[in-house]
Amino acid sequence: MTTPHRPQPARRSEHPQPTESSPAITRAFALLSRRWNGLILMALAKGSADFAQIRERVPGISDRMLAQRLQELTAIDLIVQDDRPGLPSRSRYALSPHGNAFLIPLAILFLWAEDHLPSSDSPASDQPATPGG
Repeated sequence: MTTPHRPQPARRSEHPQPTESSPAITRAFALLSRRWNGLILMALAKGSADFAQIRERVPGISDRMLAQRLQELTAIDLIVQDDRPGLPSRSRYALSPHGNAFLIPLAILFLWAEDHLPSSDSPASDQPATPGG
């Protein structure tokens, strides 16, 4: 005896479906769209560092820009600053718990870029990616 076929209810996607007006995704893209932010966070994923060490880990960034970005990332609690006394006094920077949590999506984005975006020496690297190709 066979049972009648019942249509299965539509499955909910396991992935969130942000809308264009999603404040959370807007904030995330605003953070990533600011040049150097992702690279600074990745540099601090290697461990705490002083200003000069971060500058070495992020080639091409100016001192002024690095100072500005460190201040901004500290203000939104992705980075913590530890001021050490002495002459000269040195500040060390490290990822906060929020910054460490941000490494998860950042690492996934890195892997996706490695697999899906052309390298900078590719002739197509200045062309936008097209779906399916």
